[in-house]
Formats: sequence, structure tokens, C-alpha cells
Amino acid sequence: MRSRPPYKLLSLLLQYPSDELLEARADIGAAIAELARCREREGLEAFFAHFGPAPAVELQQAYVETFDLQKRASLYLTSFTEGDTRKRGLALLRLKRLYAMAGLRLEGSELPDYLPVMLEFAALAPEGIGARVLEEHRAGLELLRLHLRERESPYLHLAKAVCAGLPRLGAADLEAVRRLLREGPPSEQVGLRPFAPSDVMPAAGPREAPP
Repeated sequence: MRSRPPYKLLSLLLQYPSDELLEARADIGAAIAELARCREREGLEAFFAHFGPAPAVELQQAYVETFDLQKRASLYLTSFTEGDTRKRGLALLRLKRLYAMAGLRLEGSELPDYLPVMLEFAALAPEGIGARVLEEHRAGLELLRLHLRERESPYLHLAKAVCAGLPRLGAADLEAVRRLLREGPPSEQVGLRPFAPSDVMPAAGPREAPP
């Protein structure tokens, strides 16, 4: 029986490379080396070959340029498929309730569709549930993967690792990806905030770097 994918490691490495995370690089490298041989481990090793020795400032700058300044490489997966619409507010609420039912409480200001949060849930949820949630957002993951490939970003290795244990894209997902590449995410004349539940949306203000 195949062991659960290393969702926790993927979650950590997809977060902002804070001083605390960078100080843990040796431990993270050791944890990767202890994994059974699998496609996820290969992706983690390929990423860590860059992440392990790179200067902190270089890693932090690259992260901001890749994810915070590029909407096309967003880590908020429902932004790809739902845009700033009512449907996104409902999708966020559904995820938050699903996490709560599994005993995962969201802390801080991150939204429930933030990929590291989704991977944290996948690491803690009963077997198979986390993978199903990721599979539901397969189109967003594929768009993220394509944009990281276009940027030739080392984070592409992590995106591939996240997708490695998921089923191949089905016909509906492929069509959704093609449409979103052509047209971009849906939009409305009004913003998301009036339609997203208040307990899902963070308070207004600048986003702090993840811990």
C-alpha cells in the first residue's frame, strides 16, 4: 500500500521562506532524504537542490516575485477558476467548513484555498479526503503548474509533486484549463467581499508574510 504523500513538507516549502523556515533547512533536507522513493520525493529533491544552498535574500525575493506579484501564479486556487465572483465566496466557505469538520482550525489571515493550507489539511485529514479536495481543484493546480513552467521557476518541482499523486486531468478539467487560459477567470461588476462570508474573508490591510 502506498504511503500518504509528503503533504506537510510540500506545504512548508510552498510558504514564504521566513527566517524560521530557512533555519530549518537542514531538518527539512533530512526529512526529504528519509522519504520512500516516489515522484513526490523526486520533486522535493529537485526543488531542495536549489532551496537548500541559496542565499536567504535571494529566496525571499524570488518568492515574492513569483507568487505575490504574479496573479497568474497565485497560490489561492479558487482565484483561477472562480475569480472575484459570488461562487468564490461559497467555495471558500465550503472549504472552511470541511476543514472544521476534520478538526483543522484556520489561524491567521490566510484563506482556506491557499495551497499550503490545503496541503496542511491533506496531511491531517483522514486518508483520502485531502487528495480528493486537491483533485477538486485540479484545474487551478494545472494553471499554477503551467505558469511556473513558463517562468522556469524552481517551484515548478513542488507543483509537479503536488499533482503527482492525483489522477490525470479528465476531459472536463482539460476543457476548463483551456477555457481559462483563453479567457482568464470569471469576473463580476462587483467585488468579492460583499458576497464572501465575513468569517472567511480576512480583515482589510496588507498581507503579512506567512510564518
